[in-house]
Amino acid sequence: MAAKSDTEHYLSETAREEAEVRDKANIEGAEVAQVFQYYGLTAEESEPLVDALRKRPQAWVSFMMRFELRLEKPDPKRAVVSAGTIAGAYIAGGFIPLGLYLLLAKANTALAVSVVTTLIALAIFGYTKGHFTGAPPLRSASQTVLIGGLAAAAAFMIARAIS
Repeated sequence: MAAKSDTEHYLSETAREEAEVRDKANIEGAEVAQVFQYYGLTAEESEPLVDALRKRPQAWVSFMMRFELRLEKPDPKRAVVSAGTIAGAYIAGGFIPLGLYLLLAKANTALAVSVVTTLIALAIFGYTKGHFTGAPPLRSASQTVLIGGLAAAAAFMIARAIS
């Protein structure tokens, strides 16, 4: 759904930019000049570039999408990949705490081991995420354990209240 929403948003913004390029060319030209001036060009240096874009309406719209609105055309395959990734993550993530109930005979023992195993898994995931994103790995691990642990505790309490 997120990928579909991104595509719909991109298409609606593209249609709006196309209308503005067609119906409000002077205003759009001034916006293009502002973008170039943001990157350090003078008004005089920007003018030939604006004029060149005026002759290429599709390139003008693409320029405005990317540099004014900061939108990239969404990949149509993203929805399927995203859905598969989320499904796989839910299955793998759910198996960590729930798989122990299949392996251990006593529910109380399974619960205790499940809590510890889940917190360790959250720490590993958080540390790894920090390593790959450039965030301090220990801070990332701590945040993941805290947020994931609170979410798991809330889910447990809600399930217990319902049953």
